[in-house]
Amino acid sequence: MALFKKRTVAKAGEWYYCLQHQKVEEGPECPAKDRFGPYTTRAEAEHAMEIARERNLQWENDPKWHDAPADGSPDEG
Repeated sequence: MALFKKRTVAKAGEWYYCLQHQKVEEGPECPAKDRFGPYTTRAEAEHAMEIARERNLQWENDPKWHDAPADGSPDEG
């Protein structure tokens, strides 16, 4: 028995951004590996790539995710 069922029917009100087709879709049309979401509005899904870029920048600049070397010197990686 599979852990996760593949949902074949679109759920109204859930919006996704398909990375392969570069389009917004209501409900899951494309495989999960090819989409971002769900988003609560179509407009939010339309900006999925911008949202992802902003989140990546926040993560890259988050000091909690950058371990300092044990001797306290700056990392020269």
